[in-house]
Amino acid sequence: QPFIEAPIYARVDGYLRRWYFDIGHGVRQGDLLAEIEAPELDQQLAQARADLSRAEANLELARVTDARWQELLKTASVSEQEAAEKSAGLATASAAVLAARANVHRLEELQSFERVVAPFDGVITERQTDIGQLIKAAAGRELFRLAQTAVLRIYVRVPQTISPWIVPGQKVDLFLAEKPNRVFTGAIVRTAGAIDPASRTLLTEVQYQNERGDILAGAYVQVRFHSPAEAPALVLPANTLLFRAEGTQVGVLGPDHRVQLRHLKIGRDFGTAVEVLSGVTATDQVILNPSDSLAAGDTVQLGTGNEAEDPSPK
Repeated sequence: QPFIEAPIYARVDGYLRRWYFDIGHGVRQGDLLAEIEAPELDQQLAQARADLSRAEANLELARVTDARWQELLKTASVSEQEAAEKSAGLATASAAVLAARANVHRLEELQSFERVVAPFDGVITERQTDIGQLIKAAAGRELFRLAQTAVLRIYVRVPQTISPWIVPGQKVDLFLAEKPNRVFTGAIVRTAGAIDPASRTLLTEVQYQNERGDILAGAYVQVRFHSPAEAPALVLPANTLLFRAEGTQVGVLGPDHRVQLRHLKIGRDFGTAVEVLSGVTATDQVILNPSDSLAAGDTVQLGTGNEAEDPSPK
């Protein structure tokens, strides 16, 4: 998935005047993506500015009046009550200016949202609006989806058996089905630090430097981890297994051509094959497609390659 991905929403109501970038276009932080026409908001801002001008005029009048009455108070031409009322009127007018100015700033901020800009460098991966469309901010409908794909995050659930070898900084190989002849190199950056009890796996984040766009965001990749050298895992086809009350078994052909039933300890399940932790070795001859009636001690007759296979004991 992209290193950063974000849906872009409108913050004001109105009509889409114009959009400037379509899907697949690269954008820089601050680029104008679209413009929204909001005439009601514009009129509210014009009215708020007029209210601010009126409040400032009232403040200037209150200031002059208060100063005049304070001078008159010195000569006892007015009462202290009247002078106090003029001082209170000055404070009220000052507060009205602050409120009107705050309202103007609020509407100016809203008006700035008529310009929808990119919050970071990236690529437009979705555009869900068009010219003239009614925009309702409260509806929560995204206009664009922006993704930063220069670095990709790849999340892998690593089996518990190899989790001790998963460390940040370790290099891993990445494979794409559509590019079978190429191997991409990523690096482990972090792990969840705990095994998921439901799946017994360790969530691991791998990052790939994707400046050239070799891997598309959202693609399915296979990851190969490099663990310390050890004996390769023993794998058996799933159609060699016998599921019985005693547990999982396989039939092994002994040196006397008699069947030996071995109990298996199973590791990972690959669907058509399973990993065997114990019970058989790489040199054992395991019976393919064993009959449900197969029993220990049965004699098996081996056929040649030109004969039809008969998996049942003789």
